[in-house]
This record gives sequence, structure tokens and C-alpha cells, in this order.
Amino acid sequence: MTLGVNIDHVAVLREARRINDPDILNALYVACSSGADQITIHLREDRRHIQDIDVSNIMLHSTLPVNLECSIDRDILNIVSKLKPHRATLVPEKREEVTTEGGLDVFTYEDEILYAIEQLHDSIIPVSLFVDPTIEAMEKSKELGAEIVELHTGSFANMFAMLNSSLPHSNHSIKELKLPRYELSNKLEKSIEDITTAAKHAKSLGLEVAAGHGLNYHNVFYMMDIDEITELNIGQSIIARSIFSGLADAIKEMKKLTTR
Repeated sequence: MTLGVNIDHVAVLREARRINDPDILNALYVACSSGADQITIHLREDRRHIQDIDVSNIMLHSTLPVNLECSIDRDILNIVSKLKPHRATLVPEKREEVTTEGGLDVFTYEDEILYAIEQLHDSIIPVSLFVDPTIEAMEKSKELGAEIVELHTGSFANMFAMLNSSLPHSNHSIKELKLPRYELSNKLEKSIEDITTAAKHAKSLGLEVAAGHGLNYHNVFYMMDIDEITELNIGQSIIARSIFSGLADAIKEMKKLTTR
């Protein structure tokens, strides 16, 4: 299993005080030397964390492949095409969201996504689509010309957290998931089935399959049971763990959990 370490949240902390501390390049070096297989970063339209200069510096200094997440905004696509990361992952964006809330709508934005994929392919950049785990999304991703799909695991992660953590008793409890435990358990099981089915179908179409969003040290083992998923992109939980254990140990621990 390939582990992509998303270092966006190091930049979140830096931007909170708008000083170059912590230095994103220090996080890059630690990740490269601690078992990461790939560096994942997201250049958002509002530049709330990763900045253009960060992408350039990371591309220049990374000894690992760089997976650059981006929207289908044409100005962003022009930047990505010039930077030429090892891969571009197209994701949805809303300015008001705290983090990415769902998969890319490959049906409503079919024309825009097709344009984006063609532009990136013209720059010799492989394309992954960050999509919800449905059969229809797998088939449309293949039709549009993507090489890779990354299955959005956010719904699964939210259900798991509401069942198995203190989340229901916090200010961040998810109102829609305040359900009887048996009902929530059934929904979680269905979510895992959906991810498994989507991964198998994507693989049968010749797509590479990744997964990410909300994965952490407690729930990642579910993904390890799905043979078709060959890559995980994990960020927030690793950075959160690193506050207490240090970044190197946090990455090494996640790498251990994601090694088959």
C-alpha cells in the first residue's frame, strides 16, 4: 500500500500566525525520510494554507512524487500545468467549507472536468479524480479519461467517529448522524460495502484506485481489507498525532498500519 502524506495542515498552522514557522520544507524533509511514498498537497483557490511558492519549493526539493490536489478553476489549472507535478488530483472546492466535503460531481461538471483533464494531459500530467464511491462515478471517471480515482472516504470516517470516539459529545458532533447505534452501525457497514464495490469496479475498468479523507490510526484498517485500493492519502490525523509524538514517528506509525 502506497502512503501519500498530506502536509497541508503544517501550512494551516503556519498561516495562523502568517510567519514561516513551521517551515513546510522541514515537514517535507521529515516525510521523505520517515516512510512516506508520496507527498500530497492542495493548492486551494483561496490559498488558505499551501501557497504558490510552497508548491514550487516542494516540487524542487521533494525526493518523492508530488500529488497536487486542485480545483477545475482554469486559473489554477494554468498554474498546475506549468508546475508539472507527478500527478494532479481534481477535487471540488467551496470557499465556505472547512475542508473538502464530498467527491467531485463528475456529472454536473462533466464538460469542465473533460477540459481540465485534456489540458493536464497536454502537459503530460496524469490525472486522478477525487470522487464518491459509486459505480456511476467510476464509469464516468473512466469515460472522461482519468487514470486514477481517489475514493472519498469522508462519510465512512464520520460514521466511524460517531460510533467509536468522543465526537458525539463534542461541539463538532454531526447532527445528521445522531442515530441509534444499531442504525449507525448498519450505515457504516453499507458505507464500507459501497467503497469496496466501487474499488472493485474501478479496478475492473483499468483504473488505479486510491482512497482518502478522514482516515486515521483507528479506522484505516478497514481500507487495508480492500485489495483493489493501492494508495491512501492521509494528512490531518498524521499532523495531529505529530503534536504529541513528533512528525517522524507519526508517519512511521501510519506506514506500519498501512503495510500489507
